[in-house]
Amino acid sequence: MDEAQYHALQAAGEYDLKTSSWLKTPQVIRRLGGAILGDRRCDQVCIYHNDADSYYGVRGFRTVLRV
Repeated sequence: MDEAQYHALQAAGEYDLKTSSWLKTPQVIRRLGGAILGDRRCDQVCIYHNDADSYYGVRGFRTVLRV
């Protein structure tokens, strides 16, 4: 799931209120060791970055299934 898809998901409901999710990250950021994340805090959708090798037990992946 990329940033635009994540914003659409959050428009449909409230997700990641206590967790955050890894999102599709552009290769240029991945080459530098980074990763894009998203969550909802204080009724605001937040997109930010962190080191890809950071481990958080409450972080998951968001994905899209097209049928």
